[in-house]
Amino acid sequence: MIYPIVKYGNPVLETPAEPVTVFDGELKKLVEDMFESMYAAHGVGLAAPQIGISKRLAVIDVTFKEDPDAKLVLANPEIIHTEGKQTQSEGCLSVPDFRESVTRAQKVTVRAQDVKGKWYEMTGEDLLARAFLHETDHLNGKLYMSHVSALKRDLMKRKIRKLMKAGEW
Repeated sequence: MIYPIVKYGNPVLETPAEPVTVFDGELKKLVEDMFESMYAAHGVGLAAPQIGISKRLAVIDVTFKEDPDAKLVLANPEIIHTEGKQTQSEGCLSVPDFRESVTRAQKVTVRAQDVKGKWYEMTGEDLLARAFLHETDHLNGKLYMSHVSALKRDLMKRKIRKLMKAGEW
Protein backbone atom coordinates (compact mmCIF):
# COMPACT_ATOMS: atom_id res chain seq x y z
CA MET A 1 0.00 0.00 0.00
CA ILE A 2 1.34 3.40 -0.93
CA TYR A 3 0.82 5.99 1.80
CA PRO A 4 0.52 9.68 0.95
CA ILE A 5 3.49 11.71 2.18
CA VAL A 6 2.67 14.13 5.00
CA LYS A 7 3.83 17.67 4.22
CA TYR A 8 5.46 20.32 6.37
CA GLY A 9 2.84 21.98 8.54
CA ASN A 10 1.47 18.70 9.91
CA PRO A 11 2.32 18.49 13.65
CA VAL A 12 3.36 14.80 13.39
CA LEU A 13 6.54 15.99 11.62
CA GLU A 14 7.60 18.17 14.53
CA THR A 15 6.78 15.76 17.35
CA PRO A 16 9.29 13.16 18.63
CA ALA A 17 8.08 9.70 17.56
CA GLU A 18 7.19 6.83 19.90
CA PRO A 19 9.61 3.87 20.21
CA VAL A 20 8.85 0.68 18.29
CA THR A 21 8.08 -1.99 20.92
CA VAL A 22 6.34 -4.74 18.93
CA PHE A 23 8.17 -6.53 16.14
CA ASP A 24 5.51 -8.58 14.37
CA GLY A 25 3.83 -9.16 11.02
CA GLU A 26 2.09 -5.80 11.26
CA LEU A 27 5.46 -4.03 11.54
CA LYS A 28 6.86 -6.08 8.64
CA LYS A 29 3.88 -5.01 6.48
CA LEU A 30 4.36 -1.38 7.52
CA VAL A 31 8.06 -1.58 6.51
CA GLU A 32 7.11 -3.05 3.10
CA ASP A 33 4.53 -0.28 2.63
CA MET A 34 7.11 2.34 3.64
CA PHE A 35 9.58 1.11 0.99
CA GLU A 36 6.79 1.12 -1.60
CA SER A 37 5.72 4.64 -0.56
CA MET A 38 9.34 5.89 -0.59
CA TYR A 39 9.99 4.49 -4.09
CA ALA A 40 6.69 5.92 -5.38
CA ALA A 41 7.77 9.36 -4.10
CA HIS A 42 11.29 8.93 -5.59
CA GLY A 43 13.03 9.16 -2.21
CA VAL A 44 16.06 7.37 -0.75
CA GLY A 45 14.76 7.49 2.84
CA LEU A 46 11.42 7.67 4.61
CA ALA A 47 10.54 8.00 8.29
CA ALA A 48 7.20 6.76 9.66
CA PRO A 49 6.12 10.29 10.75
CA GLN A 50 6.30 11.27 7.05
CA ILE A 51 3.32 8.98 6.43
CA GLY A 52 1.54 10.19 9.57
CA ILE A 53 2.66 7.35 11.88
CA SER A 54 4.45 8.48 15.05
CA LYS A 55 6.85 5.52 15.37
CA ARG A 56 10.66 5.54 15.60
CA LEU A 57 10.95 3.70 12.30
CA ALA A 58 12.69 4.61 9.05
CA VAL A 59 13.63 2.90 5.80
CA ILE A 60 16.59 3.81 3.59
CA ASP A 61 17.79 2.70 0.16
CA VAL A 62 20.44 5.04 -1.22
CA THR A 63 20.70 2.88 -4.38
CA PHE A 64 16.99 3.46 -5.15
CA LYS A 65 16.16 -0.21 -5.92
CA GLU A 66 19.45 -0.97 -7.73
CA ASP A 67 20.82 -3.17 -4.92
CA PRO A 68 18.22 -5.17 -2.94
CA ASP A 69 20.85 -5.73 -0.21
CA ALA A 70 21.08 -1.97 0.33
CA LYS A 71 17.54 -1.77 1.78
CA LEU A 72 17.85 -0.76 5.43
CA VAL A 73 15.29 -0.79 8.20
CA LEU A 74 16.01 1.38 11.24
CA ALA A 75 13.77 0.88 14.24
CA ASN A 76 14.62 2.97 17.31
CA PRO A 77 17.84 4.31 15.73
CA GLU A 78 20.46 6.23 17.68
CA ILE A 79 23.42 8.06 16.17
CA ILE A 80 26.42 6.81 18.16
CA HIS A 81 29.34 8.35 16.26
CA THR A 82 29.93 11.06 13.67
CA GLU A 83 33.08 12.37 12.03
CA GLY A 84 34.06 14.82 9.33
CA LYS A 85 31.88 17.26 7.42
CA GLN A 86 30.15 17.37 4.06
CA THR A 87 27.96 20.05 2.54
CA GLN A 88 25.44 18.99 -0.08
CA SER A 89 22.10 20.04 -1.47
CA GLU A 90 19.41 18.30 0.58
CA GLY A 91 15.70 17.91 0.10
CA CYS A 92 12.84 16.17 1.86
CA LEU A 93 9.73 14.35 0.65
CA SER A 94 7.73 16.28 3.27
CA VAL A 95 9.01 19.61 1.93
CA PRO A 96 8.59 19.01 -1.82
CA ASP A 97 10.24 21.27 -4.40
CA PHE A 98 12.62 22.85 -1.88
CA ARG A 99 16.35 22.10 -1.65
CA GLU A 100 19.02 23.75 0.48
CA SER A 101 22.69 23.30 1.13
CA VAL A 102 23.10 21.44 4.44
CA THR A 103 26.31 20.58 6.29
CA ARG A 104 26.25 17.20 8.00
CA ALA A 105 28.79 14.61 9.17
CA GLN A 106 30.76 12.77 6.46
CA LYS A 107 30.75 9.47 8.34
CA VAL A 108 28.02 8.29 10.71
CA THR A 109 27.55 5.18 12.84
CA VAL A 110 24.00 4.28 13.75
CA ARG A 111 22.71 1.70 16.23
CA ALA A 112 19.22 0.42 15.41
CA GLN A 113 16.94 -2.57 15.38
CA ASP A 114 15.94 -4.45 12.26
CA VAL A 115 12.41 -5.53 11.35
CA LYS A 116 12.74 -8.52 13.72
CA GLY A 117 13.95 -6.41 16.65
CA LYS A 118 17.61 -7.50 16.44
CA TRP A 119 20.06 -4.69 17.32
CA TYR A 120 22.85 -3.85 14.87
CA GLU A 121 25.39 -1.13 14.21
CA MET A 122 26.28 0.24 10.81
CA THR A 123 28.59 2.96 9.55
CA GLY A 124 27.78 4.94 6.44
CA GLU A 125 29.56 7.65 4.51
CA ASP A 126 28.44 10.40 2.14
CA LEU A 127 24.78 9.95 1.08
CA LEU A 128 24.16 7.07 3.52
CA ALA A 129 25.57 9.15 6.41
CA ARG A 130 23.30 12.03 5.36
CA ALA A 131 20.29 9.68 5.17
CA PHE A 132 21.00 8.28 8.67
CA LEU A 133 21.06 11.81 10.10
CA HIS A 134 18.11 13.10 8.06
CA GLU A 135 15.81 10.17 8.98
CA THR A 136 16.87 10.16 12.64
CA ASP A 137 16.10 13.89 12.75
CA HIS A 138 12.57 13.10 11.52
CA LEU A 139 12.12 10.63 14.38
CA ASN A 140 13.20 13.35 16.81
CA GLY A 141 10.67 15.81 15.38
CA LYS A 142 13.21 17.82 13.38
CA LEU A 143 13.25 18.73 9.71
CA TYR A 144 16.31 19.49 7.59
CA MET A 145 15.16 23.12 7.57
CA SER A 146 16.48 23.38 11.13
CA HIS A 147 20.02 22.98 9.70
CA VAL A 148 19.85 26.00 7.39
CA SER A 149 20.25 29.66 8.35
CA ALA A 150 17.33 31.41 10.05
CA LEU A 151 17.01 33.68 7.01
CA LYS A 152 16.71 30.78 4.54
CA ARG A 153 14.37 28.91 6.89
CA ASP A 154 12.07 31.96 7.23
CA LEU A 155 12.07 32.38 3.45
CA MET A 156 11.10 28.72 2.97
CA LYS A 157 8.32 28.96 5.57
CA ARG A 158 6.97 32.15 3.96
CA LYS A 159 6.86 30.48 0.52
CA ILE A 160 5.12 27.43 2.03
CA ARG A 161 2.52 29.62 3.81
CA LYS A 162 1.83 31.32 0.46
CA LEU A 163 1.36 27.90 -1.20
CA MET A 164 -0.94 26.82 1.67
CA LYS A 165 -3.09 29.96 1.25
CA ALA A 166 -3.32 29.28 -2.48
CA GLY A 167 -4.38 25.69 -1.75
CA GLU A 168 -1.30 24.32 -3.51
CA TRP A 169 0.31 22.65 -0.46
